Parts: sequence; C-alpha cells; structure tokens
Amino acid sequence: MYKNLIRPLFFLLNPEQAHHFVVNCLRIAFSIPGIRQLVKRFYNVSHPSLYREVFGLKFKNPVGLAAGFDKNADFYHNLAVFGFSFIEVGTVTPKPQPGNPKPRLFRLIPDEALINRMGFNNKGVDYVKLKVTNRREQSIIIGGNIGKNTSTPNENAVNDYIYAFKQLYPVVDYIVVNVSCPNVKNLRDLQDDDSLSLILEAIMLERKKFNTVKPILLKVSPDLTNDQLSKTIDVAEKQGIDGYIATNTTTSRSNLKELKQKVEKIGAGGLSGKPLADRAIQVVKFIHGKTNGQKPIIGVGGIYTPQDAERMIRAGASLIQVYSGFIYEGPGIIKRINKSLINKNI
Repeated sequence: MYKNLIRPLFFLLNPEQAHHFVVNCLRIAFSIPGIRQLVKRFYNVSHPSLYREVFGLKFKNPVGLAAGFDKNADFYHNLAVFGFSFIEVGTVTPKPQPGNPKPRLFRLIPDEALINRMGFNNKGVDYVKLKVTNRREQSIIIGGNIGKNTSTPNENAVNDYIYAFKQLYPVVDYIVVNVSCPNVKNLRDLQDDDSLSLILEAIMLERKKFNTVKPILLKVSPDLTNDQLSKTIDVAEKQGIDGYIATNTTTSRSNLKELKQKVEKIGAGGLSGKPLADRAIQVVKFIHGKTNGQKPIIGVGGIYTPQDAERMIRAGASLIQVYSGFIYEGPGIIKRINKSLINKNI
C-alpha cells in the first residue's frame, strides 16, 4: 500500500516539504489514543535471534535509522514506534545554523536515490541536548552525530567537535564523529591524517573526564580510495576509536539511470540510496578486514530489502542503518528485514 498509494502522494511534494509533512502527520496521528500502540503492535518484531550486543550496548534488533532524518531529536519517539532499535540524531553543531539555500534535497526516482546538500541545518547542540535529556521513548538507543559549524574555519574545528561532544555525551548512548559529509564546505579536508588525529585525540581525552565510557564511532566517506581509507583507519585505531559507520553519502554520479541533464542541473550534493550499495559493501568489507573483524561496523548505504541487509551483515556489519530505503520502501522495511533475519537465523 505504501509504494502504490502513500508514496506517490508524498512524492507530489518536494522532498523537504514531504519530510515535514510526514513527521507532522505522525505527530497528529500518534496523539490519538490507541494509535501508537496499534502501529507498534503491527510493525514491531521481537525474537531472541535479533538481539545484538555491540559497543557494550544491547540492541533489540540490528536495524537503526541513520543520521539526517531526525536532525534535532524532535521525532525519535514517534519514529521508534516502527521497530527501529536505535536512532541517530544530528548532525548536530555547536551553534544553530540554517544550512544551505533551498532547494537542497532532490529525488532521483529512476535510481531510487536522493541527493542532498542540506549543510548541517540544525537547531544547535543545546536544543538537541534538551530534547534527548527528556526522552519520551526510553526503549530506543540514541546516537549523537556531531560536526562543526560551517562558519568555523577548519583550523578551529576541534573546538566545535569538543563543545558538541561535551554537551551530547552525557545524554546519548553513543557518539559519531562526522568529518566525511560532502555538504559542508571543506569539511572532508578534516579526514587528512593530522586533522583527524587532532580531533579524535581531543575527543578521547575529553571522554576520560566522564565517569562513564560510551562508544565513539567514526563515520567514513565512500569516496576515499582504499589507500586513503587504510590511513584513516590507522589514525582512528591509534586514537582508540570504538567502531565505524560505513558510509556517508557520495559525490559520485556514476552509472545513474536518471537523465544526465537533470543530474547536472541538481548540481552538488551527497548521493544516497541504491547506487551507493555496492561501494558501501566494499568499504564495510575493507574495514572489517583491516581491523581483523575486531571493531564493530554500522553498515549504511543502499539498504532497501532484506537481501541488502543480509549482504551488509555478511560483509562484516554488526548493525545496519536505513535512510533512503525508509523513504522509498516505507516503514515496513524494518519489519521485513527483521523477519527475514529471524527466518534465516542471521
């Protein structure tokens, strides 16, 4: 029903309008007594074989929602109803910022993909901290994805990461360091060995000031060569990273079905969805091999079906995240993946 009836209606709106429309509809629907429980009963799947203990955290199943959908932690309590075991909020920056000019989110329907150049639009870490502190859904694991403000020069980026880290660390279950988003000017320059080492070292030192040890993950770009990826992992391992998220969006426009003229007209931005699947799998395999399978990986990129999820897990991912697949396939994607994993005992 979603793909044949509901999705075509949503796709009449531009992507950013559709996003706000959907989350507002959920807010209204779940305010009606009994609806939340009914939806939860329909979409949630529970089975002992789905449980995962990763990073020292207990996940009721391996399927999460990637960063970018709930940037400000405004909707996670409603999104959790659809069966996610974890939701990553952000990317969050120290100061609120509007992001890049609109339009900045585009569909490539023939490719079942998205291009976004949102630019870390968010209400700032203090706002997000408050929203997560007052959790309305206690059963969901929350990750906090942190970045720098666009106006902050790269030479001062470490200060932004430290501030965002200090604010979010006490209230989330894990932290993700995002230096790989292609939609913030010069951000990916922070992936070079010296800059990345400086940021991770500072964050690890800051963590020691807290009484609890929570996981710190690095989100990596699919556009790194294997040599660059190897060096990135070497730096992260030296600094004591707890795990990886593979991958962020890509700047590649290879092998797309959409008209070349339309893609060129859209312009810059990070591409997510089905075209990213194979590269994401390759990066997960590479990291898994490079770390001898000793560091957990959250696999994300092009997961639309149970088979996609299984490929990602077999490649070395301990957990998976969906984003574009959630938009194109609908909320039933989580249930379908989990039921398949149960049936195949994966």
